[in-house]
Amino acid sequence: MTLLKSIVVCLVLANVGYFLWARGIAKTPEAPPLGPPAATLKLASESSETPRAAGPDAGKAAAAGISGSTDAPRAGDGDAVRQGLLTNVKRCISVGPFRDVSEAAHAATTLRGGGYDPRQRVADGEVWAGVWVYLPLPPSRAAGDQTLAKLKAGGIDDALEMPGPNEGSVISLGLYSEPKRAQARVAQAQALGFNPGIADRKRTGNVYWIDIDLKPTDSLLNPADLQSDAGRIVRLEVKGCPPVSGPSP
Repeated sequence: MTLLKSIVVCLVLANVGYFLWARGIAKTPEAPPLGPPAATLKLASESSETPRAAGPDAGKAAAAGISGSTDAPRAGDGDAVRQGLLTNVKRCISVGPFRDVSEAAHAATTLRGGGYDPRQRVADGEVWAGVWVYLPLPPSRAAGDQTLAKLKAGGIDDALEMPGPNEGSVISLGLYSEPKRAQARVAQAQALGFNPGIADRKRTGNVYWIDIDLKPTDSLLNPADLQSDAGRIVRLEVKGCPPVSGPSP
């Protein structure tokens, strides 16, 4: 009985399948034929894209924003203009201060030999006078006299009492413009059992400066090249020239 029911069900399903196939319901739908693409909206920025047919050079030109006009500025034009302006800029520097006219004249001669046009001027200021060697003055007058006597007996005849670099008095052992002489005096005092001090000594008054104009390609000067005597200490500096004052009304 069960077998008979199964046969009947299979026949019914077969009839239904044949009916659907005959009416075309079970057929796979065919894809519609391809037609021309529908028109779409395009932005103005998209319409200026570089066509591929223009080649790689055209694409590079469009990416760089370079037009076909010959009046377009080149990338290096700005640098060239700036360099052209810099060539007209002058730098005025002052070298000094020199203690006397002879030192300033020697430096001016050296600068002329290097192709410069030095201008000498006089000003008020401080100038380095030398290395000062000194001893602290003992607290009592008797101890000070004993120190002076011991120094003179040891060959330092020019020792004398004078105002020191700070408040109070000291015993001066000499002022030297050459480092070897200052070191020799320090060693002489140390041999007598003293521990001298050293300090830069300056004086005020008229000093001499040399002004020169440098080109933008010129480097700053080395003050050591302007020393008049070999081995002599010269405290020179290089700075900008003072502003030129206009005529008084």
